[in-house]
Amino acid sequence: MSKKIYIIRHGQTDFNLKGIVQGSGVDSSLNQKGRAQAQAFYQLYKHVEFDKIYTSALKRTKESVDLFLNSGIPYESLAGLNEISWGNKEGERITPEEDAYYHWMLNQWQLGNTHERIEGGESPDDVASRQVEALDHILSQTKENTVLVCMHGRAMRILLCRLLNYPLRSMDMFEHENLCLYLLEYTGSMFVVKKHNDTMHLANLQVPNPEELAPMVTP
Repeated sequence: MSKKIYIIRHGQTDFNLKGIVQGSGVDSSLNQKGRAQAQAFYQLYKHVEFDKIYTSALKRTKESVDLFLNSGIPYESLAGLNEISWGNKEGERITPEEDAYYHWMLNQWQLGNTHERIEGGESPDDVASRQVEALDHILSQTKENTVLVCMHGRAMRILLCRLLNYPLRSMDMFEHENLCLYLLEYTGSMFVVKKHNDTMHLANLQVPNPEELAPMVTP
């Protein structure tokens, strides 16, 4: 069985723009730039014959692939693809003390302590565990040879570790930006990375006036 998986991070939200932590507990929408990023990705990849589109259960991922959905491509939302829960302070501006705490936690994960949980939130091990069902579901669909998956930064790093057989402590090697693309091809025994944090489609991004953007229809 061969399979191509296009994995993208959702487009920009105002929380991204303002540096506020979102996580799985904040169901924010794309902002004007995020919608323009989504349109730019669509324009470059609308020729790809996707058999299925998968998103998380959070609307910023659905909105990022809205133009593909409007073309009639089958779609499924999987909560297992949701972003990591960043804990009790999601949606709030981060104080210097909290920022230091988050960086300490990231360092713990890089040391291999991926069982450590953000206060009130999840650990990378927790996310990896809940991704199992979603990942097994996607990979088991033998008639879906080309799929598009839209998800979130930290969750995407964890998923890539699983697909490419890296330990979770290595997840920060997978850099990402809003609406970046990772393209993976399955050879029959392993996945190979064909595109890594690719943002070529955003090279000439121009953010139009809101009335010039196509309306979003979130299923």
